[in-house]
Amino acid sequence: MGEVLSQAEIDALLNALSDGSVDEETIKSSTPQKVRVYDFKRPNKFSKGHLHSLLNIHENFCRILATYLAGNLHIAVEAKVLSTEQVTYDEFTRSLPYPTILGIFAMNPLEGNALIEISPSLTFLMVERLLGGQGLETNKNRDLTEIERKIIHSRLGKIVQLIGDSWLEIVEMNSELVDMETNPQFTQIVAPNEMVVVITMEVKVAEAKGMINICLPYIVMKPILDKLHNLLFFSSESKGISTTEQELIKQKIEWAKVPLKVLMGNTQITVHDLLHLECGDVIPLDKGIKDSLAIYVGDYIKFKGNPGLSGNKMAVQITEIITKGGDNDG
Repeated sequence: MGEVLSQAEIDALLNALSDGSVDEETIKSSTPQKVRVYDFKRPNKFSKGHLHSLLNIHENFCRILATYLAGNLHIAVEAKVLSTEQVTYDEFTRSLPYPTILGIFAMNPLEGNALIEISPSLTFLMVERLLGGQGLETNKNRDLTEIERKIIHSRLGKIVQLIGDSWLEIVEMNSELVDMETNPQFTQIVAPNEMVVVITMEVKVAEAKGMINICLPYIVMKPILDKLHNLLFFSSESKGISTTEQELIKQKIEWAKVPLKVLMGNTQITVHDLLHLECGDVIPLDKGIKDSLAIYVGDYIKFKGNPGLSGNKMAVQITEIITKGGDNDG
């Protein structure tokens, strides 16, 4: 709001105009004009607070997505949000390449559908990694084969579920994949002039990069816009690792491979004896035949056991679990 003139200042200004010391053009040129461009064809329906809250929600989604893809593709994955902006749905679809991967998904209990787009470079990288390749060639530009479509459809369905998980601190949401398309012209989920918010994310897999766009229509988000207000969002308890993230991390750790070895015993011999060892020589160890052997997981003793055979293979039978002091080797 501009500065309000006092009555004395108004009288002085009128007197200056009357005696000619100040003309009307000088007053107009010295008055700052605050004009803000507003396009009535593209009304801003999402406030800055809404966009900031959506940024935080999808940063959480990026963390969950990176954990899922790293375990699924068996390679380091990074994901981050690049931007959140509101545009018309027509502008969004016109910016998409053809072909691309488009997932139409529901955000129950919200009415209507939203859209997720995965760039072809990221799509073919995922397919190549899942089929045993290195995922180095990502500049392909073609439609998916039937096998590739099946592979991507199942992964896209899981990614859509992760979107719902990232919203748990705002609203309980069950997101599920409705359909998958490759042509943007076949994905008219709202009217072309309807406002949508587009969250653009970058996913880095090893040295390759790809993009993911999530399109959320205003008419779908309208019932929960109040919950998206940034003050309400940041007044909630400080968030740690979500239950979903904990479960994903637990699953990946459980399937991680660790070395397991059994120490049969130790001994010392002279260099002279070592140089003169021959086939058939016996080296006595410091363990008796009835002594339990130390079983190592990595560098730490976790079990005790007895050696034996399982079929025609050497084996060890666990007789004791080390519950105290097991993190110390030797």
